[in-house]
Amino acid sequence: MSRRCQVTGRKPGFGKSVSHSHVRSSRRWDPNIQRKTYYAPSLGRRVTLTLSAKGIKTIDRDGIDAVIAKLGTRGEKF
Repeated sequence: MSRRCQVTGRKPGFGKSVSHSHVRSSRRWDPNIQRKTYYAPSLGRRVTLTLSAKGIKTIDRDGIDAVIAKLGTRGEKF
């Protein structure tokens, strides 16, 4: 599963961990990605999306039909 939200586009951030002795090592900050299934009345079927926690809140606020319409204009598969 890719670490990318289909709604918000959030993906991992990269940087360095710095220890007490100032030794730097690479690390990444992963978003909170989850697979969620919604019933889309406009399509008449269930849709499974890969979402971040912020993407789930966006769907709760705007509605699944509005979000699916926006994904369709971007050419996103769902």
